[in-house]
Amino acid sequence: MAVPDAPIVCIEALTKRFRAEGPAVLEGLHLRLARGEYLAVMGESGVGKSTLLNLLAGLDRPDSGRVMLGGTDITRLSDDEMTLLRRGSIGFVFQAFHVLPYLTLFQNTSLPLELLGVRDPELSQRTMQMLAAVGLTDRAHCYPRELSGGEMQRVAIARALVHRPALVLADEPTGNLDPGSAAQILALLREQLRENGSSAILITHSRSAADSADRIVMLTGRSFLHIEPILHSTA
Repeated sequence: MAVPDAPIVCIEALTKRFRAEGPAVLEGLHLRLARGEYLAVMGESGVGKSTLLNLLAGLDRPDSGRVMLGGTDITRLSDDEMTLLRRGSIGFVFQAFHVLPYLTLFQNTSLPLELLGVRDPELSQRTMQMLAAVGLTDRAHCYPRELSGGEMQRVAIARALVHRPALVLADEPTGNLDPGSAAQILALLREQLRENGSSAILITHSRSAADSADRIVMLTGRSFLHIEPILHSTA
Protein backbone atom coordinates (compact mmCIF):
# COMPACT_ATOMS: atom_id res chain seq x y z
CA MET A 1 0.00 0.00 0.00
CA ALA A 2 1.38 3.40 -1.00
CA VAL A 3 2.22 5.94 1.73
CA PRO A 4 1.46 9.55 0.63
CA ASP A 5 4.24 11.23 2.64
CA ALA A 6 6.93 8.66 1.82
CA PRO A 7 9.82 9.45 -0.56
CA ILE A 8 8.87 8.48 -4.08
CA VAL A 9 11.90 6.13 -4.20
CA CYS A 10 13.71 4.55 -1.28
CA ILE A 11 16.48 2.01 -1.89
CA GLU A 12 17.62 0.03 1.15
CA ALA A 13 20.73 -2.21 1.18
CA LEU A 14 20.21 -3.07 -2.49
CA THR A 15 22.42 -5.88 -3.81
CA LYS A 16 22.36 -7.54 -7.23
CA ARG A 17 24.43 -10.39 -8.69
CA PHE A 18 24.10 -11.91 -12.14
CA ARG A 19 25.41 -15.27 -10.90
CA ALA A 20 24.64 -16.80 -7.51
CA GLU A 21 28.30 -17.14 -6.55
CA GLY A 22 29.56 -14.26 -8.67
CA PRO A 23 30.62 -10.78 -7.58
CA ALA A 24 27.96 -8.19 -6.78
CA VAL A 25 27.26 -5.68 -9.55
CA LEU A 26 25.51 -3.47 -7.00
CA GLU A 27 26.04 -3.99 -3.29
CA GLY A 28 24.51 -2.41 -0.21
CA LEU A 29 23.15 0.69 -1.95
CA HIS A 30 20.99 3.19 -0.08
CA LEU A 31 19.19 6.10 -1.76
CA ARG A 32 16.16 8.31 -1.20
CA LEU A 33 14.42 10.40 -3.86
CA ALA A 34 11.96 13.04 -2.68
CA ARG A 35 8.68 13.68 -4.45
CA GLY A 36 9.21 16.18 -7.23
CA GLU A 37 12.99 15.74 -7.17
CA TYR A 38 15.06 15.29 -10.35
CA LEU A 39 18.15 13.13 -9.80
CA ALA A 40 21.00 12.25 -12.16
CA VAL A 41 22.93 9.00 -11.75
CA MET A 42 26.38 9.03 -13.31
CA GLY A 43 29.08 6.39 -13.57
CA GLU A 44 31.47 4.71 -15.95
CA SER A 45 30.33 2.09 -18.44
CA GLY A 46 29.74 -1.25 -16.74
CA VAL A 47 29.36 0.20 -13.25
CA GLY A 48 25.72 -0.92 -12.97
CA LYS A 49 23.65 2.10 -14.05
CA SER A 50 21.36 0.09 -16.34
CA THR A 51 21.06 -2.64 -13.72
CA LEU A 52 19.97 -0.02 -11.21
CA LEU A 53 17.39 1.33 -13.66
CA ASN A 54 15.96 -2.16 -14.25
CA LEU A 55 15.64 -2.72 -10.50
CA LEU A 56 13.92 0.65 -10.03
CA ALA A 57 11.45 -0.22 -12.79
CA GLY A 58 10.75 -3.67 -11.38
CA LEU A 59 12.06 -5.28 -14.58
CA ASP A 60 14.58 -7.23 -12.50
CA ARG A 61 14.71 -8.40 -8.88
CA PRO A 62 17.51 -7.74 -6.38
CA ASP A 63 19.28 -10.55 -4.56
CA SER A 64 18.73 -8.68 -1.31
CA GLY A 65 17.50 -5.32 -0.09
CA ARG A 66 14.37 -3.38 -0.97
CA VAL A 67 13.14 -0.95 -3.59
CA MET A 68 10.26 1.18 -2.30
CA LEU A 69 8.13 3.17 -4.74
CA GLY A 70 5.83 5.62 -2.98
CA GLY A 71 5.93 3.44 0.14
CA THR A 72 5.22 0.19 -1.72
CA ASP A 73 7.90 -2.50 -1.62
CA ILE A 74 8.02 -3.45 -5.29
CA THR A 75 10.35 -6.40 -4.61
CA ARG A 76 7.36 -8.17 -3.01
CA LEU A 77 4.97 -7.63 -5.91
CA SER A 78 4.03 -10.36 -8.38
CA ASP A 79 4.88 -9.83 -12.05
CA ASP A 80 1.26 -8.90 -12.79
CA GLU A 81 1.09 -6.47 -9.88
CA MET A 82 4.36 -4.87 -10.96
CA THR A 83 3.12 -4.52 -14.54
CA LEU A 84 0.03 -2.63 -13.33
CA LEU A 85 2.08 -0.38 -11.05
CA ARG A 86 4.62 0.34 -13.79
CA ARG A 87 1.87 1.13 -16.28
CA GLY A 88 0.25 3.71 -14.03
CA SER A 89 3.13 5.16 -12.02
CA ILE A 90 6.29 5.11 -14.17
CA GLY A 91 7.20 6.84 -17.43
CA PHE A 92 10.22 5.91 -19.56
CA VAL A 93 12.46 7.94 -21.88
CA PHE A 94 15.12 5.96 -23.75
CA GLN A 95 18.25 6.84 -25.72
CA ALA A 96 16.93 5.01 -28.80
CA PHE A 97 13.53 6.80 -28.52
CA HIS A 98 11.51 3.55 -28.93
CA VAL A 99 8.86 5.49 -30.83
CA LEU A 100 6.71 2.95 -32.71
CA PRO A 101 7.23 3.56 -36.45
CA TYR A 102 3.78 2.40 -37.56
CA LEU A 103 1.91 4.77 -35.24
CA THR A 104 1.44 8.52 -35.64
CA LEU A 105 2.78 10.95 -33.04
CA PHE A 106 -0.72 11.19 -31.58
CA GLN A 107 -1.01 7.39 -31.35
CA ASN A 108 2.47 7.01 -29.84
CA THR A 109 1.76 9.66 -27.23
CA SER A 110 -1.69 8.37 -26.31
CA LEU A 111 -0.57 4.74 -25.89
CA PRO A 112 -0.04 4.89 -22.08
CA LEU A 113 -3.53 6.37 -21.70
CA GLU A 114 -5.05 3.60 -23.81
CA LEU A 115 -3.32 0.96 -21.70
CA LEU A 116 -4.86 2.57 -18.60
CA GLY A 117 -8.33 2.47 -20.15
CA VAL A 118 -8.67 6.21 -20.77
CA ARG A 119 -11.04 6.92 -23.66
CA ASP A 120 -12.22 9.91 -25.68
CA PRO A 121 -12.80 12.74 -25.21
CA GLU A 122 -10.33 12.72 -22.29
CA LEU A 123 -7.74 10.70 -24.22
CA SER A 124 -7.63 13.13 -27.14
CA GLN A 125 -7.64 16.18 -24.88
CA ARG A 126 -4.74 15.00 -22.71
CA THR A 127 -2.74 13.77 -25.70
CA MET A 128 -3.04 17.04 -27.58
CA GLN A 129 -2.23 19.03 -24.43
CA MET A 130 0.96 16.99 -24.03
CA LEU A 131 1.93 17.38 -27.68
CA ALA A 132 1.36 21.13 -27.35
CA ALA A 133 3.62 21.18 -24.29
CA VAL A 134 6.49 19.70 -26.32
CA GLY A 135 5.79 21.88 -29.36
CA LEU A 136 4.47 19.19 -31.72
CA THR A 137 0.78 19.99 -32.11
CA ASP A 138 1.13 20.52 -35.86
CA ARG A 139 2.90 17.15 -36.25
CA ALA A 140 0.30 15.10 -34.38
CA HIS A 141 -0.67 13.00 -37.40
CA CYS A 142 2.84 12.59 -38.80
CA TYR A 143 4.80 9.34 -38.57
CA PRO A 144 8.21 8.99 -36.89
CA ARG A 145 9.99 8.67 -40.26
CA GLU A 146 9.07 12.30 -40.90
CA LEU A 147 10.77 13.55 -37.72
CA SER A 148 14.26 14.56 -36.68
CA GLY A 149 15.97 12.87 -33.74
CA GLY A 150 15.18 15.81 -31.48
CA GLU A 151 11.51 15.70 -32.46
CA MET A 152 11.33 11.96 -31.77
CA GLN A 153 12.77 12.53 -28.31
CA ARG A 154 10.11 15.19 -27.74
CA VAL A 155 7.51 12.54 -28.58
CA ALA A 156 9.20 10.19 -26.12
CA ILE A 157 8.94 12.84 -23.39
CA ALA A 158 5.28 13.46 -24.22
CA ARG A 159 4.56 9.72 -24.07
CA ALA A 160 6.44 9.37 -20.76
CA LEU A 161 4.44 12.15 -19.07
CA VAL A 162 0.98 11.97 -20.66
CA HIS A 163 -0.38 9.64 -17.95
CA ARG A 164 1.09 11.87 -15.20
CA PRO A 165 3.39 9.28 -13.63
CA ALA A 166 4.87 9.70 -10.18
CA LEU A 167 8.31 8.70 -11.47
CA VAL A 168 10.09 9.15 -14.81
CA LEU A 169 13.13 6.99 -15.63
CA ALA A 170 15.32 8.44 -18.38
CA ASP A 171 18.11 6.26 -19.77
CA GLU A 172 20.70 8.37 -21.67
CA PRO A 173 17.87 10.33 -23.36
CA THR A 174 20.26 12.66 -25.22
CA GLY A 175 22.87 10.08 -26.19
CA ASN A 176 21.85 10.10 -29.86
CA LEU A 177 21.48 13.87 -30.18
CA ASP A 178 23.85 16.68 -31.12
CA PRO A 179 24.82 19.05 -28.28
CA GLY A 180 22.35 21.76 -29.27
CA SER A 181 19.40 19.36 -29.52
CA ALA A 182 20.49 17.64 -26.29
CA ALA A 183 20.42 20.91 -24.36
CA GLN A 184 16.93 21.71 -25.69
CA ILE A 185 15.63 18.25 -24.77
CA LEU A 186 17.06 18.42 -21.24
CA ALA A 187 15.52 21.86 -20.71
CA LEU A 188 12.19 20.59 -22.00
CA LEU A 189 12.33 17.50 -19.79
CA ARG A 190 13.03 19.57 -16.70
CA GLU A 191 10.24 22.01 -17.55
CA GLN A 192 7.70 19.25 -18.10
CA LEU A 193 8.71 17.39 -14.94
CA ARG A 194 8.02 20.58 -12.99
CA GLU A 195 4.71 21.13 -14.78
CA ASN A 196 3.54 17.56 -14.07
CA GLY A 197 4.95 17.33 -10.55
CA SER A 198 6.81 14.12 -11.45
CA SER A 199 10.03 12.91 -9.88
CA ALA A 200 12.75 11.67 -12.21
CA ILE A 201 15.96 9.68 -12.34
CA LEU A 202 18.28 10.39 -15.25
CA ILE A 203 20.89 7.75 -16.09
CA THR A 204 23.82 9.34 -17.92
CA HIS A 205 27.58 9.33 -18.43
CA SER A 206 27.48 13.01 -19.47
CA ARG A 207 28.25 15.66 -16.88
CA SER A 208 26.56 18.33 -18.99
CA ALA A 209 23.37 16.22 -19.03
CA ALA A 210 23.63 15.52 -15.31
CA ASP A 211 23.88 19.25 -14.58
CA SER A 212 20.23 19.60 -15.62
CA ALA A 213 19.20 17.70 -12.47
CA ASP A 214 18.64 18.92 -8.91
CA ARG A 215 21.51 16.74 -7.70
CA ILE A 216 23.95 14.15 -8.98
CA VAL A 217 24.51 10.70 -7.53
CA MET A 218 27.80 9.14 -8.60
CA LEU A 219 27.64 5.36 -8.80
CA THR A 220 31.23 4.37 -8.05
CA GLY A 221 32.50 0.81 -8.27
CA ARG A 222 30.04 -1.73 -6.92
CA SER A 223 29.50 -0.58 -3.40
CA PHE A 224 28.34 3.00 -2.81
CA LEU A 225 26.76 6.18 -4.08
CA HIS A 226 28.45 9.56 -3.75
CA ILE A 227 26.07 12.52 -3.73
CA GLU A 228 27.00 15.89 -5.19
CA PRO A 229 24.40 18.67 -4.84
CA ILE A 230 23.48 20.86 -7.80
CA LEU A 231 21.82 24.25 -7.36
CA HIS A 232 19.08 25.40 -9.72
CA SER A 233 16.84 28.41 -9.71
CA THR A 234 13.20 27.53 -8.99
CA ALA A 235 11.98 30.57 -10.88
